[in-house]
Amino acid sequence: MAEENNQIEENNQAAATEGQPNPEGIQFTVQKLYAKDVSFEVPNSPTIFTEQGQTDIKLNLGQRVEEMENDLFEVTLTITVTATVGEKTAYLAEVVQAGIFQISGFNEQSHHAAVNTLCPTTLFPYARTMISGLVSDGGFPPLVLQPINFDALYAQRMQQAQAEATANATPEGEA
Repeated sequence: MAEENNQIEENNQAAATEGQPNPEGIQFTVQKLYAKDVSFEVPNSPTIFTEQGQTDIKLNLGQRVEEMENDLFEVTLTITVTATVGEKTAYLAEVVQAGIFQISGFNEQSHHAAVNTLCPTTLFPYARTMISGLVSDGGFPPLVLQPINFDALYAQRMQQAQAEATANATPEGEA
């Protein structure tokens, strides 16, 4: 048993060694990470700084995938944070964090999952840091965005799509 565990560990180390070919041909690499667009607005300044009341924070996420060439994909993660106090907008912060990823060797389902989970998981920490800096530099209390489980979001979207497909496939009058 000890020999078997040592062999597994050696195989894992060999597979993790940089420059080693992947026997399955599966490849997921980050080629480039960059901020594609950054925006911060305080539409009701300076009076918003004297407003009393609880700040309401709304977070919107968006993602876009563009196939480039040779298994290269640009994935953009858009995070928009809108803070309001009462009826007034305190601030609006938006970051479009992008990356170029090389993704190859996956079957269609695994490729779709990788683009929708691994890529945004890689991009999110960079966008979160940028949002936090914008809000603080804008004169507001620090905003710490909680981690997002993109695997769970993806699974939820796939379940919804499957439920909609099943509902649309059921002929009218049958239930």
